[in-house]
Amino acid sequence: MSDTSGALYILSAPSGAGKTSLVKALLVQDAQVCVSVSHTTRNMRDGEIDGVDYNFVSQQDFSHLVAHQQMLEHATVFENSYGTSRKWVESSLAVGKDVILEIDWQGRDQVLAIFPQAIAITILPPSQQALQQRLQGRGTDNDTIIAKRMAEAHSEISHYSGSHFLVINDDFSQALVDLQCIFTCRRLKTTHQTHNHHQLLAELLSTGD
Repeated sequence: MSDTSGALYILSAPSGAGKTSLVKALLVQDAQVCVSVSHTTRNMRDGEIDGVDYNFVSQQDFSHLVAHQQMLEHATVFENSYGTSRKWVESSLAVGKDVILEIDWQGRDQVLAIFPQAIAITILPPSQQALQQRLQGRGTDNDTIIAKRMAEAHSEISHYSGSHFLVINDDFSQALVDLQCIFTCRRLKTTHQTHNHHQLLAELLSTGD
C-alpha cells in the first residue's frame, strides 16, 4: 500500500463505547472515508438493511468465503460469525479511499498480520459505569445480555495496547476531533503531500529560468 493510495484504519471498541456514532459523524464531514460493510451470520435487527449495515449471510455461505480465502479477517462474537471482504477493501484502497474496518481486537490482529501498515485505533468509554449506562440506555438487550456484553467489554479493553492510537469517548465532540486528527495527520505526510501537490512543489522550486 503506497502513500498515494488510501489508508486502512482499524477501529476497535467494546460494545457501547460509541464507536458507531463516531464513525457516522466522521463520514458526514470527511468524504474521503468509507466503511467496510462486514459479512455476518447473525440475525438482522429491526431497522437494519442488508448490504448497508451488514451483508447478512448463512453460516454455510460464510464458511465457503473463509475456505476460499475471500475474508481479510473473521471472528466469532456472541456465537455469530463476522468477516471482512478482502477484495472490496483492496479495490477501495486502490482508488484512494480511506477504509475503516469496525472490528474487534481479534480481527485487528489478523488484519495487521496481513497489512502491517494499517492504522489501528481503539475507542474506549470514560468509565465502566458510563459503559453500562450506555448499554442499558439502548433498550435493546435484557440484563443477562448486558452482563455478557460487559464481560466481553472487559476482554476487548484488555487488548487496547495492540492499537497505535487510543481515543477516549467522554465528550463526543472532542472524541470526534481526536479521531479526525489521526486521519488528517496521515494525509499530511510528506510523501502523500508530494503526490497531491506535485505541481505546486515544482513551481515553488522553479528558479524562473
